Amino acid sequence: MHPIIIIGSGLAGYSLAREFRKLDKDTPLHIITADDGRAYSKPMLSNALTSGKQPGQLATADAVQMSTQLNATIDTDARVSAIDTTRHTITLNGKDISYTRLVLALGANVIRLPMEGDAASAVMSVNDLVDYTRFRQATSDAKRVAIIGAGLIGCEFANDLRNAGMAVDVIAPSKTPLDRLLPDPAGQALQQGLTQLGVNWHLGKTVAQVNNSAAGGYQLTLSDGTTLNTDAVLSCVGLRPRVTLAQTAGLHVRQGIVVNRLLATSAPDVYALGDCAEVEGLVLLFVMPLMNAARALAKTLAGQATPVTYPAMPVVVKTPAHPVVVSPPPQGIEGAWRIETPEGGVRALYFDAEEKLRGFVVTGSVAGEKNALAKEIPALL
Repeated sequence: MHPIIIIGSGLAGYSLAREFRKLDKDTPLHIITADDGRAYSKPMLSNALTSGKQPGQLATADAVQMSTQLNATIDTDARVSAIDTTRHTITLNGKDISYTRLVLALGANVIRLPMEGDAASAVMSVNDLVDYTRFRQATSDAKRVAIIGAGLIGCEFANDLRNAGMAVDVIAPSKTPLDRLLPDPAGQALQQGLTQLGVNWHLGKTVAQVNNSAAGGYQLTLSDGTTLNTDAVLSCVGLRPRVTLAQTAGLHVRQGIVVNRLLATSAPDVYALGDCAEVEGLVLLFVMPLMNAARALAKTLAGQATPVTYPAMPVVVKTPAHPVVVSPPPQGIEGAWRIETPEGGVRALYFDAEEKLRGFVVTGSVAGEKNALAKEIPALL
């Protein structure tokens, strides 16, 4: 009997395998990963310093332990070069392997901005535990770190690095942090909280050049001509679903690998979930959608076709300097924010044209209202 093959051992791939094994102990399972196959939670990378963890401590199991836990064959440091959906095979290290069903849990790539300057190649990004280990080694003696990007990951790293005593500069073209998720007053409240922690902001600007500094470290030249010196540069400008393998195999791809509510792609017996997948037009690069998808797809693979459901899934931003919880309103919903600023926080509620609550942001002193508000929001899917 040919196995079910899962490509990817991140949170999506391993969560699916765990959920599947709860329902089916025996069907052969083959997991293929481009990294070393350690199990870890990616969201923990951006607050590991605050929690006092070394990179190696973030891994809960290695590939050998996961293989035993999941009763699965796990190939590490291995890349699938092709998928033949007609023959039901993948090509791994030049060899064809057959599957009964194939799951793509490929994750997402970091977006890399083109950089000028003789130290442009020194700009780091963190997308997995290997990247993070390298980043921690590079910043072990750093006194100052520059972060490019003021989105969710940039703000979380800014808080974490400040907690560890490093000076932090955040450079971004936006007017406020998290501008794609938060209305301005909430973004300003987050900015103020991180400012009080000691984060330096350079908003409305981009990085034009990264050069080696004669004094050691790097000199950044910003778009307005100002310069700043730093010991390390971390780019946090977003993620893009990994779709190349699926595209080459002829699968339907838009922003992500297009799947229906059963997480089935345009090819028979091929599924996708997690950061690489576009579910009914939604690309949600967060943990809760991924976990819901893993539970639903496990049932489908075990013989009980189960459409994925997305209830309200608030995103908790790990910025203890000013906590933020956001449940973004669905794209294309006409409506408006109603914003209140009680002492120490912001409550922003998004109502549609029919006065129904469709999204919210709560920060600081009112962040604890998230569960009650989430109950009022209709399911996303």
